[in-house]
Amino acid sequence: MRDLLTELTQAAAARCDYADARYVRSRSESIATRNGEVDEVERHESEGVGVRVRRGGGWGFAATRELTRTGLEVALLRALEVAEAQPGSPATPLAPEPPAHGRYDSPCERDPFEVSIEDKLAVLLAADDGMRGDARVAVTRAHHLAFAEDSVFASTEGALCEQFIVDCGGGIAATAVAGGETQVRSHPASFRGDVARAGYEHFAELALAEHAPRVAEEALALLTAPACPSGRTTLLLDGGQLALQVHESVGHATELDRVLGSEASYAGTSFLSPGDLDDRRYGSPRMHVTADATVAGGLGTFGWDDEGVAARRVDLVREGVLRGFLSSRESAAGIGLERSGGCMRASGFDRQPVVRMTNVNLEPGEAGSLADLVADTDRGVLMETNRSWSIDSRRLHFQFATEAAWEIEGGERRRLLRNPSYAGVTPEFWAGLDAVCSADEWRLWGVINCGKGEPGQTMRVSHGTAPARFRDVQVGVA
Repeated sequence: MRDLLTELTQAAAARCDYADARYVRSRSESIATRNGEVDEVERHESEGVGVRVRRGGGWGFAATRELTRTGLEVALLRALEVAEAQPGSPATPLAPEPPAHGRYDSPCERDPFEVSIEDKLAVLLAADDGMRGDARVAVTRAHHLAFAEDSVFASTEGALCEQFIVDCGGGIAATAVAGGETQVRSHPASFRGDVARAGYEHFAELALAEHAPRVAEEALALLTAPACPSGRTTLLLDGGQLALQVHESVGHATELDRVLGSEASYAGTSFLSPGDLDDRRYGSPRMHVTADATVAGGLGTFGWDDEGVAARRVDLVREGVLRGFLSSRESAAGIGLERSGGCMRASGFDRQPVVRMTNVNLEPGEAGSLADLVADTDRGVLMETNRSWSIDSRRLHFQFATEAAWEIEGGERRRLLRNPSYAGVTPEFWAGLDAVCSADEWRLWGVINCGKGEPGQTMRVSHGTAPARFRDVQVGVA
């Protein structure tokens, strides 16, 4: 495949301004139990090559499953035809990047695809069983997820690199029902759990069966817990919920294709503009956000992105001021940046890369542990584990609901509260950030369902966070 892609891009060099080709073999596995029985065992695999070309200002893309010299040449011809059919426009230079060479393999101590389905089901069924016993727990679920991708990338600039990545994880959830009330508790996160760029060892370390009794107990306790009071108060967010807050109100808002308006119809634009760089106040001076494709275990960690840009760390917000964007080679050059942010990624061989998050992280602060942060809060609400989210197309106005909350009084965690939610406007909300827990509390959280593009693509990304505190936030009942 290395030889085929090299020959293809060499042939393309005389026919266009730029071309690249990506071979991708993707595998995925989803195993689940429901109420003590096997609910799902699915495996999917795809393999092919995507060819991307540029003529003038127009891009063309085509993909094929025919992995022969003839099949790749046909895909190249189709991509060239698409590029030629684009409306004429000035060609923005691509931001310079040294040609990618070498191989990257993500850390994986134990290949999840080599672990038997029976062994995985034994773990899931034990966790499922640990949540059952009370008739009010109506639904119990346990999940295992695994993904693997082999890829080869070549370009007319002389790039030739290979990558192999593995992702694995899972989670559990209990749904309790009584008296017309329904409550859900999850571990370690909602929406099928937590996934990391690692092997089966990550799934094993989640210790799902050990947490199962607590998950069920909290779901039952929420049935009779008082509703979250409404009003403006101090809000503490656990790391998992804060990860989604970063994803929706910072990650998507700083994608440069949204900022420039070229990504609009599927998932909206952004309240930011290129002129905001190094000038726009995004949040408080305690807000430091990076996009880091090098951090261990992140779903946005790799050797090179899908246009051959080496993994790097980019400041997005530093001391509360906008300092960078998630960008491609084309969009970076379009606003005068020296380098791409290395953020072009595609969900498979048959999708062309678009600007995506890598690992967008809120850097840790100096507020100690979550217990320290609670002790330092006279009055407020601590919210944990996302239940639902809503944000407008410009990433400004939002409302999030979480599975559980606790009332804080006099520096102590007190009553459990049900159906909590909070709302805000992005810059105002982040302006209220006044404390972030320390590095010992910081960890990565995986998001496996980030959607973008037309045709739609689902991408896996991670966000590093530690619990944090926000002042003067509107909270209430979802």
